[in-house]
Parts: sequence; structure tokens; C-alpha cells
Amino acid sequence: MGIFDTVTDVLEGSTQRAPGNAGDDGSEGSYWCDDCGVRVRDVEVDDEGLDRDEEGTPVCPDCGDAMRFERASGTGCAC
Repeated sequence: MGIFDTVTDVLEGSTQRAPGNAGDDGSEGSYWCDDCGVRVRDVEVDDEGLDRDEEGTPVCPDCGDAMRFERASGTGCAC
């Protein structure tokens, strides 16, 4: 019991995701504007009302340049 169980509980808890964390809603990543630093998750593009270029890529609401898609890695947030 004691310290070993405490350490084990902490380690197990650090690898578990809480409900509502990124990834639970089908998100595969985010769109980024490298110049402006604007980030929009892929599942929020339509909700944000972003325009798209002729290829369907969202454009930055600040500068109008096409945004770069970056896939989320691992099981955590893509932030």
C-alpha cells in the first residue's frame, strides 16, 4: 500500500484522458496561419465561418492566406 500505490495511482491518472478532451469530437488536427499565429481546429472551421480557397482550404480570417493543416499527434490536445 503506501507510497507505491500512491505513485502507481498518479502514473495511471496521468495517461488517462478526461471526458471532453480534444479528440473526442472527431477532430484530426488544426488549421494554422503561420504568419498570424491563428489556429482553428478542423471541427470548428464551419462554426467559425471561415472562408475557403478554391481548393477548399480554410483561409486565415486575419490575413486571408491559406491555412496549413497539421494533424494531431498522440491522444492529447493539438494546441
